[in-house]
Amino acid sequence: MKPEISKDTIRGHTTTIVLNILNQGDSYGYAIAKTIKQLSHGAYVINEATLYTVFRRLEKNGDIRSYWGNETQGGRRKYYQITTQGQQTLQHNIDEWNFAKQVIDELILGRIEADVSQD
Repeated sequence: MKPEISKDTIRGHTTTIVLNILNQGDSYGYAIAKTIKQLSHGAYVINEATLYTVFRRLEKNGDIRSYWGNETQGGRRKYYQITTQGQQTLQHNIDEWNFAKQVIDELILGRIEADVSQD
């Protein structure tokens, strides 16, 4: 049985995921959703409502800005661009994630040492 990642596990990291993608270049909703699916090798698919909630929150916080593209075919797309503040938020979130990952690994995989004192 193939392991799955729960939406609860991802929920607190969607802003960081979006910031990571935008840090690599401006993009729009559908392309970002496609990239998330691709980066997770199909293990996670973000729904549109969640994605646009993330966009609104990031824009309100000043981490991203939006602008309308000038498509010559089809409808106009709203593009998102990371700001300098967004890059700082991304780095902060990555640092927090790396620390949390280390602590969780110890808690889940760590072995209790014989000399651990009881408080």
